[in-house]
Amino acid sequence: MRWVRYVDADGRPRYGWVYDGKVGPVTGSPWGEYERGEATLPLDEVRLLPPVQPSKIVCVGRNYAAHAAEHGAEVPKTPLIFLKPPSALIGPGEAIVLPPQSKQVEHEAELAVVIGRRGRWIRPDEAWDYVWGYTVANDVTARDLQRRDGQWTRAKGFDTFAPLGPWVDTEFDPTDVAVMARVNGEERQLGFTREMVFSIPQLIAYISSVMTLLPGDVILTGTPAGVSPLHPGDVVEVEVEGLGVLRNPVVAETRP
Repeated sequence: MRWVRYVDADGRPRYGWVYDGKVGPVTGSPWGEYERGEATLPLDEVRLLPPVQPSKIVCVGRNYAAHAAEHGAEVPKTPLIFLKPPSALIGPGEAIVLPPQSKQVEHEAELAVVIGRRGRWIRPDEAWDYVWGYTVANDVTARDLQRRDGQWTRAKGFDTFAPLGPWVDTEFDPTDVAVMARVNGEERQLGFTREMVFSIPQLIAYISSVMTLLPGDVILTGTPAGVSPLHPGDVVEVEVEGLGVLRNPVVAETRP
């Protein structure tokens, strides 16, 4: 099943499901009891929101060796994790806003894991039981600030720096699929999930040894090589093979 969040006819956000290019309403909780209404709304006429509202977005750095190499960094011996604030979330079609503090904002195409059950100290052999589904993410990064600050909160945390969507697929197999980014139709990134240094079960186990994972929490699993700068007027597309395409325009911030 593919879950979305969208704006209904009354202007309210709600959960829905996608079938054959149409959206239907869902009543209830994605992680509990729910009922599906008939899918009648054309998907291309619906305003999609980020598909979940996580308590936290946990990201993994340097989880593809080629990406670590392009920055002259070593592959970590244990997962390198950091957080993005939920305030950075935007949905499909919303603009990535380039802040005036940075001169080098880059895209990072990623597969995102969405947690479906509360968990702490999850064993790797149990990790799949805690996954609700998967979506597409762009870990937008102010690269110059990342280098300058020595830690990544500011570089990763600006508003609009966490595009997510278009949906969560609860039946997707993430084992060996392509992860791609295109800017204005030109391919910039291409990697495969089989190239991850740390697998999804390893990441879930490691992160849950640090913090409790809650339903709706999002784990960004790292980006392949090929990251490049974004400029006003660009359109960036992140695609995970068989999962979907996340498309966002890029604009410069207008200061008040």
